[in-house]
Amino acid sequence: MHFECSLMHSLLQVSYTSWFLDAFNYAIATNMDVLNLSIGGPDYLDLPFVEKIWEITANNIIMVSAIGNDGPLYGTLNNPADQSDIIGVGGIDYSDHIASFSSRGMSTWELPHGYGRVKPDIVAYGRDIMGSKISAGCKSLSGTSVASPVVAGIVCLLVSIIPEPERKSILNPASMKQALVEGAAKLSGPNMYEQGAGRVNLLESYEILKSYKPRTSIFPSVLDYTDCPYTWPFCRQPLYAGAMPVIFNATILNGMGVIGYVESPPTWHPFNEEGNLLSIHFTYSEIIWPWTGYLALHMQIKEEGAQFSGRIEGNVTLKVSSPPAQGEKDPRVSICVLQLKLNVVPTPQRSKRILWDQFHNIKYPPGYIPRDSLDVRNDILDWHGDHLHTNFHIMFNMLRDAGYYIESLGSPLTCFDARHYGTLLLVDLEDEYFPEEIEKLRDDVVNTGLGLAVFAEWYNVDSMVKMRFFDDNTRSWWTPVTGGANIPALNDLLAPFGIAFGDKILTGDFSLLGEQNRYASGTNIVRFPRGGYVHSFPFLDSSESGATQSVLLTSGSTKADSPILGLMAMGKGRIAVYGDSNCLDSSHMVTNCFSLLRKILDFTSEDVRDPTLFSDSIKQDSPLYEADNQLPSRRSDVNFSSYSAIVGKEMICGTDTRFEIWGTKGYSLQVRGRNRRLPGFPVIDLGSGFNSSSDTSNTRRPRLTVRNKDDSLGNRYLGLFYEDEPDAPILVVGHWLVPFVVAVTGVLLLSFWRIRQKRRRRRKGSSSGRLANI
Repeated sequence: MHFECSLMHSLLQVSYTSWFLDAFNYAIATNMDVLNLSIGGPDYLDLPFVEKIWEITANNIIMVSAIGNDGPLYGTLNNPADQSDIIGVGGIDYSDHIASFSSRGMSTWELPHGYGRVKPDIVAYGRDIMGSKISAGCKSLSGTSVASPVVAGIVCLLVSIIPEPERKSILNPASMKQALVEGAAKLSGPNMYEQGAGRVNLLESYEILKSYKPRTSIFPSVLDYTDCPYTWPFCRQPLYAGAMPVIFNATILNGMGVIGYVESPPTWHPFNEEGNLLSIHFTYSEIIWPWTGYLALHMQIKEEGAQFSGRIEGNVTLKVSSPPAQGEKDPRVSICVLQLKLNVVPTPQRSKRILWDQFHNIKYPPGYIPRDSLDVRNDILDWHGDHLHTNFHIMFNMLRDAGYYIESLGSPLTCFDARHYGTLLLVDLEDEYFPEEIEKLRDDVVNTGLGLAVFAEWYNVDSMVKMRFFDDNTRSWWTPVTGGANIPALNDLLAPFGIAFGDKILTGDFSLLGEQNRYASGTNIVRFPRGGYVHSFPFLDSSESGATQSVLLTSGSTKADSPILGLMAMGKGRIAVYGDSNCLDSSHMVTNCFSLLRKILDFTSEDVRDPTLFSDSIKQDSPLYEADNQLPSRRSDVNFSSYSAIVGKEMICGTDTRFEIWGTKGYSLQVRGRNRRLPGFPVIDLGSGFNSSSDTSNTRRPRLTVRNKDDSLGNRYLGLFYEDEPDAPILVVGHWLVPFVVAVTGVLLLSFWRIRQKRRRRRKGSSSGRLANI
């Protein structure tokens, strides 16, 4: 048996893909059984590296790899430990607590259009481990790079218990992972994205391997909403009718062979009648290679369950086959089971439902997406996923504690029904927008009453150019494809409301709502309508264009106030914009702004106005306005279509949207029939928007008129109809004129009908009188 622990880097901590390829080829050529890798990185799109890892495991080499030392942040898994065919190892201390440095899941390969897998697979002791010095003696070592070789050593011991003639037919990367995760001891405190299956347990894994027969299994094998905090975030938010599907992504482990086939679609088997309220769509690997695949459950509650409260239990089964092994005639067949225990509550009221836009997020590694806080010098890339359950997981927990229900949308803005959400939350977004999205969002806010909360980020072309660097591995210059957020795209989205952000990079401390806050590399507001409420504070501008200002400030001048927070009512809806998302992002957070977020959601969802945020002293008597040619512009030297899900792409609703609109554009959708009525569960109308979206393709839209900052006459007249609302682009005709004309017409027709009835009665009376006289 060959065992190798690899540490490959230069004195400058630089490593090259070619070095790894050479080492992996050597491992294959020498028929190694177990290989440890105590190194990794965030680039899971380095295809030569990833494909060589597949080749390693396809050659029946069991690879153990450190998950990374980027904890306690979530979404920080390193590659190759995040690959499903690799045993990814996290670290714990001697008190069985997750080491603070140990990276957390979920995997981010699948974002923004799906949901990540559970990683690490297991954890082992990785803090204050005694090891040998290169020179002489011992020293204390810490890191997942220490925990990983501990597991690799355990794997070698487990390999040795299988008699050599049977070893190749039984042991493989999948069967070894099955023994490790099924034998692991689950820790009581951490969740599954911190500990995986739990602490490695040599004796339990030994018992499993001693009687092992080739089979398939699913990891995790149970999704139990009652097992909190282990099944966080699922146990934190129950299912309910009308929600976006909840996605759970499990791993298929095929111990029967390097290749396997899913024989038939997975099947849901409820334990009781209530289980029929659950509708599950499956996406999965039809071909399982090498050794592993995925099974994703897209779960939603049917309309009949709108008032149901309780638990749904059952099993999902999956049949897998593999070609016969050497000496066998028949294919190997196995049925694996995933157990579900789900909590369901009645559909929450609209004001408590928030929709999180995941679709317009771009992260490294598809392109050089820079960090949001430019104060952080040692982490130049935005690679943590920007998901509710990765670097925004603390915010997610806070919102749940506050009674909000948060759903994630990984498809265009045309793919949700605004009538069922209090607020659409846009945070730190880098992608562009389809024209249909811009048009629909305008109507959703003005006509449907959707609240809109936007947390932006810095954007400055000169600063982006300065951030370019030469990458030794790819032998090319890297330059940011956008800023912390894509401000030109956000400005297009907000243009119908008369709102725009600028290109300053503002940094400083300020006080709001009785709390000290840090504004970390945020941007400024340069357009905002009259009548809105705008908060400004003195900050330094650290952008390239603001360098002169910084020099002057050092000589004694005062900082200029910059608008950073704006709130306004718009038609039936309400809008709040803020120029910095770092206060919500746990990656490099200095101070949080959760209190501000709560006040913003109170306003956007329920029109509850905090006196501090809506003080008359900061109400805009005249609009903020900056000319078009002064707004931030897109980079002309970047092919954005290479990174975007919008530019050059087709607009379509993906598998994370309501089942009824999969594969459509979200418009012109007719209800495709009701769900089967279940005995004992009456059909409840949740509203025409739950299973369909409005047909807007042939609707005659009132004209939007964008007024400039001097349009005071129009503002005075609009005030008659909008009371305290600002002079933003308004659907004036559709909002009051059409109903007014209809009402007047109805009154005239009713008056005309009454006059005719009176005349008829008079004629009838006079005729009767003449007949009586005759």
